[in-house]
Amino acid sequence: MNRRLALAAGALLCATTALVSVTPSFAQTPRDTVVMAKQIDDIISLDPAEVFEFSGSEVTGNIYDRLVNYDVNDPSKIVGQLAESWTASADGMTYTFKLRPNVKFHSGNAVTSADVVYSFQRAVTLNKSPGFIITQFGINKDNVLETVKAVDPLTVTITVNKPYATSFFLNCMTSDVAAIVDSKIVQANVKDNDFGNEWMKRNSAGSGAYILRGWRANEQYALEANPSWIGGAPKTRRVIVRHVPELASQRLLLEKGDVDYARNLLKDQLTPVSQNKDLAVSQGDKGYILYLGLNTKNPNLAKPEVREALKWLTDYEAIERNITQGTYATHQSFLPKGFLGAITDKPYKYDVAKAKALLEKAGLKDGFSVTMDVRNASPFTDIAQALQAQWAAAGIKLELLPGEGRATLTKYRARTHDIFIGQWGPDYLDPHTNAETFAINESNADDARSKTLAWRNAWDIPEMTKKTLANVLERDTEKRKAVYEELQREHQKTSPFVIISQQIEVVASRKNVTGFRIGPSSSGNYYWNIVKG
Repeated sequence: MNRRLALAAGALLCATTALVSVTPSFAQTPRDTVVMAKQIDDIISLDPAEVFEFSGSEVTGNIYDRLVNYDVNDPSKIVGQLAESWTASADGMTYTFKLRPNVKFHSGNAVTSADVVYSFQRAVTLNKSPGFIITQFGINKDNVLETVKAVDPLTVTITVNKPYATSFFLNCMTSDVAAIVDSKIVQANVKDNDFGNEWMKRNSAGSGAYILRGWRANEQYALEANPSWIGGAPKTRRVIVRHVPELASQRLLLEKGDVDYARNLLKDQLTPVSQNKDLAVSQGDKGYILYLGLNTKNPNLAKPEVREALKWLTDYEAIERNITQGTYATHQSFLPKGFLGAITDKPYKYDVAKAKALLEKAGLKDGFSVTMDVRNASPFTDIAQALQAQWAAAGIKLELLPGEGRATLTKYRARTHDIFIGQWGPDYLDPHTNAETFAINESNADDARSKTLAWRNAWDIPEMTKKTLANVLERDTEKRKAVYEELQREHQKTSPFVIISQQIEVVASRKNVTGFRIGPSSSGNYYWNIVKG
């Protein structure tokens, strides 16, 4: 975004502030503008080289393009975005991308291979939280200009350090950190060799469907359609997303027609919304897994029989029916539905007798006491309380330790918990993103370099680790898929994880507004097809 665009952004944001004010005087939304009520206080940065939060990822997904992206109708398929074609060398080490000609950034600058090189250079040099998605291929700040090269203005090559599965590499290229930025605009806003990071936190330099026109932390962001987008001009001119933390307020604004979408409603709000003839509810599978982590540093949880017993003592159906109905669906494997190799097996159901027999075999006939760290938010507290009652049937005394999310997560990362209830979301749309954390623990030492979820629960698995690492180099997709299926079934039987469910994203809207695309990750929540009738 140049200075002229930045001034326009400020003007638009000021002009729309009154429009989205959460007050009784709120006006009906204009025909060319869609307004959403959503919790967006998690946004820290809108720089694609840095963004690693759900709401920020949704923004970057709509304002930036990548070389490739997944098919919105079938996320298991990769399609070209800025690249019209690509090839992999016979040895699987070099990828050549041919860019589409005549594609423009929002600034009007042409998209060239030099922009691709610069985008990768800044991503690995800044090396913010998502940087590992690129650096895991052996690309770093010291060699990036040798490994990512502009052959001509519309051709770029990327050389990796191992013959990874082609699907793995391409899936990683769909991530936010692989977004292509306008190098001329970013370089014009560099300060103290920061690759424009400070400026990019609140501005954009993309070629995507929408142009960022302003973001105010904990208040709102505003986007305007890019009529020259390679996917075609978006159907709605403006999208404004307002931070509305209270779910009851989101529902009220939606019912009054003051917003077109309410994005965070739960069961209590969704029931009356679904009965309102002027409103509609849509949903889509999200790649987020809700699970329990059992720390095997606890001598009781270290026993395989105890871990299996807890899987039989969890009433998955009751949790879905009574607590998470419509927002989570029972799911018992580490790969989300829709990912390559994901299985839908549900081997466990509530069986107290079977659990008691396993506890007796473990020498714990009368049960035992254990604690669970719980983020003080729904649905985690509700599920934890349900588990407390369910497990008591076998003599297990579960003490709940509620806390603020950051505090419980810090304790979990330090391996000082007994049991942790939480949620895991994929970093990119490839099975390795979950396999890496649930099924790899390269060192179980407290000072290990790689601190995966398996490590957090002190699960020492050298053979599973070896098998999982090898599979990322399997270039035959069907063979790779089969190994992930095997890994998940072994994981279900032996792991210290009680995987409970997969999230379903639910979106409530005015009935005359359609076309919002719910993707498997936040960056795939697309606005470009939204239409107001």
